Amino acid sequence: MPVDLDARVVSNVRLSADYNVVHLEAPSLAANAEPGQFVMVKPTAGLRPLLRRPFSICELLIDAGGAPTGFSLLNKRVGVGTTLLYGVEIDQRIGCLGPLGAGFAAVDPPETAWMVAGGVGIAPFLSLASALRRRGTPAMLFYGGRSADDLFYLDAFTRLDVRLVLATEDGSQGEAGLVTASLARELESTEATRPTIYACGPTPMMRAVADLAASHARPCQVSLEPVMGCGMGGCYSCVVPTRATRDAPAHLVRGCIDGPVFDAQQVVWDRLAPVV
Repeated sequence: MPVDLDARVVSNVRLSADYNVVHLEAPSLAANAEPGQFVMVKPTAGLRPLLRRPFSICELLIDAGGAPTGFSLLNKRVGVGTTLLYGVEIDQRIGCLGPLGAGFAAVDPPETAWMVAGGVGIAPFLSLASALRRRGTPAMLFYGGRSADDLFYLDAFTRLDVRLVLATEDGSQGEAGLVTASLARELESTEATRPTIYACGPTPMMRAVADLAASHARPCQVSLEPVMGCGMGGCYSCVVPTRATRDAPAHLVRGCIDGPVFDAQQVVWDRLAPVV
C-alpha cells in the first residue's frame, strides 16, 4: 500500500545547471517500492505548485545491513515544481505519496535484459539494473541524449555490470545519431540473444523501440509518462489507449494504476498523447 509522508532531504546533488538528484529518507515508502514505480511529489507546503508531480523512483537506498532507508529522484528543472525541487536543502521535508503504479517485471537468467533510455528516461532503470544484478541477469543499457550533457549515472550502471551503448545526436559521446539506431543494429547482429526489452523516454523513441521489438518478436515493456493529476486513479487525467490483442477494440485505462509500465504491443501508439 502507498504511504503519504514528508520525506527528509538527505542530499541534493546538482548534476548540471538544469539536472539534479535528490536523495530522500523514507524507509516505509522504500520498503515496498519496485523498479518502475513512481511517487507523487510536492516540494513545498504552499499552494505553488498546487498539485503534486509524478517522479519515477530512481535508486532505492539501503543501509550497510541491506535495509531500505529511502530513494532518490532524478529531476530536470523545467517549471515551477521542478525548479523548487532543484533548490531543496538538506533536512528540508518534501511531501511524497507512493510507491504507486505498476512497475517492471524483471527477468531471470537465462533471459537477458536490454534497457533503452532517452534523457531523463534513465530514471527508473537504476533500480531495475540493481534488481537484475541481484537475479544474475545479464543487462545492457542503450542510452541516448542530445549531447553528452544529457547522459548521467554511467559509472553507477558500470558498477552494476551493465554493458553501455551510448548515442548522442551531436556525436559528443558514444555514437552519433539516435539510440534506436544502435538498438536496431544490435538486434540484427545478436539474434541468438533474444532479450527482453525495457524502454523509457520520449514517446517517439518508445514507439520506435516497440516497433523494433515487435519486428524481432521480442517482449517489450515501456514506462509511459502521461499527465497525472492525482496518481491514485481519481482524476482520469492519465488515460492511456490500449488493446488486449491486435484486433481488439481500443479502450482507455488509467496510467497511474494500470501503468506507468505497459506491454508495448498493447499500447495504441497512434492515439497516445506525445510526451517529449
